[in-house]
Amino acid sequence: MKQLIIMRHAKAEKDADSGEDFDRVLAPRGRDEAQHVARALQAYGLKPDFALVSAAARTQGTFDEVKSVLGDIPALISDDFYNAGSEALRQAIERHEDDGQCLLVVAHNPGVQYLVAEYLFEGAAGPEITDKVRGNYPTATATVFEVDVAGRPVYDGIYLAK
Repeated sequence: MKQLIIMRHAKAEKDADSGEDFDRVLAPRGRDEAQHVARALQAYGLKPDFALVSAAARTQGTFDEVKSVLGDIPALISDDFYNAGSEALRQAIERHEDDGQCLLVVAHNPGVQYLVAEYLFEGAAGPEITDKVRGNYPTATATVFEVDVAGRPVYDGIYLAK
């Protein structure tokens, strides 16, 4: 893996018909957010080869919107990523680091935000970036890391929905 994109799902409806958090779908704003970030990734020249996606409706919806811009992306969609913590997400990334040159993760806060913050800290990113991520990680935010020869993610950019 040469690049890693970690993305929080886009804005979801407040409630699902089932009453279950897992079943909440994207709001219209969320579909726009996800496409906006995907276009920014595309403009930067990024196209994931493989994705790890939470099985929740809102993360799958986010991934579908990203694919509508970037094209088909093979994926592992798993319940294991639903509300997963940073350590679980990190382990999944490590297990799948050989599945492509550019890996996309679409999951939930707080695990996504914590993992991004950990990678930023480990990569010695400047305080202007670490403070930004530590304070808030809005829906549909994607952070891009270049992975160095030692396998360490180094901050390369952040993309926010509008």
